[in-house]
Amino acid sequence: MKKLISLFVAGAFLFTLTACETTKGVGKDIQSAGEKMEQIVN
Repeated sequence: MKKLISLFVAGAFLFTLTACETTKGVGKDIQSAGEKMEQIVN
C-alpha cells in the first residue's frame, strides 16, 4: 500500500513539474509521467 501511495505522489509531482498549457502538451506530459512511474517501479 505504501508503494502505491508513493507512486501516486511521485506521479502527481512529476505531472505538476511537466504541466503544459496545450492539449497535446498535456497528453505528452501524462505519457512522460507514466513512463517515469514505470521506471520507479522497476
